[in-house]
Amino acid sequence: MSAHTPRPETMSSLVETDQRSREIFRQIVDGYLTTGEPVGSRNIARLLPMSLSPATVRNVMTDLELAGLIYAPHTSAGRLPTERGLRFFVDAMMEVGNLTSEERKRIEAQIRAGATHRNLDQTLTEASTLLSGLSRGAGVVVTTKADVRLKHIEFVRLDPLRALVVLVSEDGTVENRLLALPPGLPASALMEAANFLNARILGKTLADLRGEIAGQRALMERELDVLTARLVESGIATQAGPGNDRHLIVRGQANLLEDLKAQEDLERIRLLFGDLETQTDVIDLLTRAEQGDGVRIFIGSENKLFSMSGSSMVAAPFRDAEQRIVGVVGIIGPTRLNYARIVPMVDYTAKVVGRLLDGER
Repeated sequence: MSAHTPRPETMSSLVETDQRSREIFRQIVDGYLTTGEPVGSRNIARLLPMSLSPATVRNVMTDLELAGLIYAPHTSAGRLPTERGLRFFVDAMMEVGNLTSEERKRIEAQIRAGATHRNLDQTLTEASTLLSGLSRGAGVVVTTKADVRLKHIEFVRLDPLRALVVLVSEDGTVENRLLALPPGLPASALMEAANFLNARILGKTLADLRGEIAGQRALMERELDVLTARLVESGIATQAGPGNDRHLIVRGQANLLEDLKAQEDLERIRLLFGDLETQTDVIDLLTRAEQGDGVRIFIGSENKLFSMSGSSMVAAPFRDAEQRIVGVVGIIGPTRLNYARIVPMVDYTAKVVGRLLDGER
């Protein structure tokens, strides 16, 4: 999309105080969100609640274009909203719809079905799949691995100088981390270190466990030899790697291949698929949605990740039993997402996931 720079005073006078301009702008945006096609002055004149000639509509469209809210993709008379225009519409003009009771029941039932075994991954995968199906976009979820409560830890030797730290969480997820071993470590040390940690691990996060072990250093040094004590500290200090303390789930990318209207649409989707493969960037963007309550909307080149593919994301954070934000659910799709419908959908899904994490059944 074109990105004109509007004059603030022009935007204010045209769209905030001029009812004609507001209605014409709304028709252009509505047409784009519905069909993806440019809207011409004759069609707009027929759809307006007031009586205006196509010539008058064209004059207003020229002013809206000067304000940077719309642009002409071709030399035809039809206009599309710019990304800046979409942002203005979303922030100042959009009327967010309410979910029906049936939609709420469907969201609740489907996510609860995924939570029957208290498996967080399964619950979040169900949430991602659900959002994808309801929106015909790609459903995305990101959550923090570091805050999961642990049930068990094991050390599995790979060779004399390397072992896997196997972390089993209360929700059933398993994570493996690579650990360097000190030279000359006996096999019995791996078992002793695991026993020492498992006696203290139940229901704690890795951060909790690190704090407890740090406070029990004297006890650990009495119970364990120097190499085993070092192994205990190393085992709970291992990091998953840059960006990997976040877990990303994406479902429904195939939906994005539907309703392609032109070769440029196919190229845009190809670029978006490339963006989704770059998981760290997607996680970084979703993490921005954690900065405050409520739904966040990211449109096109407002963020670096979608600058080439011209895509949008609607996302909302969810909280655990301690009311800490521990993840984000969202939808990624073209900039012509049905924002008014998707915003309450994402918001309600985030609330349902949060209630399940809070133990409410």
